Amino acid sequence: MSSTWHILGAGSLGSLWACRLARAGKAVRLILRDGQRLQAYQQAGGLTLVEQDQTRRYAIPAETAQAQGPIHRLLVACKAYDAAPAIVGVAPRLAESAEVLLLQNGLGSQDEVADLVPHARCIFASSTEGAFREGDWQVRFAGHGFNWLGDPRSPLLPAWFDDLHEAGIPAEWTVDILTRLWRKLALNCAINPLTVLHDCQNGGLLGHLGEVQALCVELARLLRRCGQPQAAEGLDEEVQRVILATAANYSSMYQDVHAGRRTELHYLLGHACRAAGRHGLQLPQLEHLLQRLVENLRARGLPCD
Repeated sequence: MSSTWHILGAGSLGSLWACRLARAGKAVRLILRDGQRLQAYQQAGGLTLVEQDQTRRYAIPAETAQAQGPIHRLLVACKAYDAAPAIVGVAPRLAESAEVLLLQNGLGSQDEVADLVPHARCIFASSTEGAFREGDWQVRFAGHGFNWLGDPRSPLLPAWFDDLHEAGIPAEWTVDILTRLWRKLALNCAINPLTVLHDCQNGGLLGHLGEVQALCVELARLLRRCGQPQAAEGLDEEVQRVILATAANYSSMYQDVHAGRRTELHYLLGHACRAAGRHGLQLPQLEHLLQRLVENLRARGLPCD
């Protein structure tokens, strides 16, 4: 089996992983959207990583989805709403025993991808690392965090897992990956939409703690109903800790809205409300929050699906 890391999505986290793997001497290939993007990348001469004000360029090979050759290991690092459409383009190249690592926010996109590639092993990831693009093909490592990886269908550790430690990517294999993903989804639902509606940094929510706490009560009920009691434990306290620890930061949803980009609403708050509906659970605070956010996005001319 090939040891090459194919990386689909040269955004902030995809670029961060690609640069660290390349720096550790691992074989890496980027898969870019089309020939135009490939040409722009080749003209730039590679990806540039800025870490602790040290800048280094990595001339990582790149190709389009239509290139020849099988893919044995694929990191999908695009937005949640792009994951399934993106995998369609490379699915014919996935080897029979391929492993697909999914690095998306929220829930729902992982199952969409898994349904499209039933012959591949899909590994889910939950990341708290921070990175942002300072320009085309340049990414800044903004915050040290952690990555949890797991496969809901199999506890077996992948053979390539040591590559992550050798590349300085902090990671742990967990059999409870869905608990991690549900917990992160709940944190995002309690913080991100409110930062958009109140037009504030995360710390601005300290002035709206009653609203935050009411959401946490409903989110904890949802988690327990969805069979995730561990993810519900101490949710309100952790949400407040995150707000304090990231007080000067703008949430990813806030940044998307103010840059005029589509948000991942469908896979965050939307997923939570759909799950509540499937379980016959009435969560008026969450439902009202979703309605307010949809109206806000429509008023800005942004997609609300």
